[in-house]
Amino acid sequence: MGRTVFVSGGTGYVGASLIPELLARGHSIRALARSGSHRRLPPGCEILIGDALRAETFRDGVSPGSTLIHLVGTPHPAPWKGEQFRAVDGVSFRASLAAALSARVDHFIYVSVAHPAPVMKAYIEVRSQCERDLLDSGLRSTILRPWYVLGPGHWWPLVLAPAYATAERIPRLREGARRLGLVRLRDMVAALRWAVENPPERRCVLDVPAIRDLRRVTDCPREAARPGLGRDADTFPDPVRPAADASAARATARASGQPGA
Repeated sequence: MGRTVFVSGGTGYVGASLIPELLARGHSIRALARSGSHRRLPPGCEILIGDALRAETFRDGVSPGSTLIHLVGTPHPAPWKGEQFRAVDGVSFRASLAAALSARVDHFIYVSVAHPAPVMKAYIEVRSQCERDLLDSGLRSTILRPWYVLGPGHWWPLVLAPAYATAERIPRLREGARRLGLVRLRDMVAALRWAVENPPERRCVLDVPAIRDLRRVTDCPREAARPGLGRDADTFPDPVRPAADASAARATARASGQPGA
């Protein structure tokens, strides 16, 4: 059965490939875009004109019980873009979370970043905080943690392939090389499509090895045996802290920009 999916960031690198895939599988797509950039959205989806940084411009367009996919982020992340990460990645996420909580969505899918890592500190800090806020919200959620997504216009990291291969042969470097590995755009799209069609009972985290090989996440939708630890927790280690009492209220306040949150 097709799902109703709201996409924030549908005109971007991943969204432009994901939306046609979801439409082809019978899902109903509503995509958020600014006026003018909406022309870059793939045909077949419903267009909602709004500002991804301001929840009030699109909140009413998010359907109750739907799936919300948040893909907004700073293009071509780099270490010197810390302020953009906070002003775009962080603010847009909080806007999407506020809209999701207001609409009581069924499932929130967030593309984060692989961590820990020795570089991109500001990027990781912003996205890790978004993960914590999502967890605190109490929403059913799936978090994907790619490091770099290879595809048209994004091929340069292939020059690092020999270094990755060498690191994976060294025991003390193997885990990091796999966690911070490269994924192809088609694998990222497949993982997002899988996330839409397999909502977890509580939450699911897909790291780079899982994004590359979805057979590793067979049990993820049934992750609810214990709060914060699913049956496959050893396969998908998740350093995000457990939700505390009244966490949903705190997350709602932060997402709404209330003082003291």
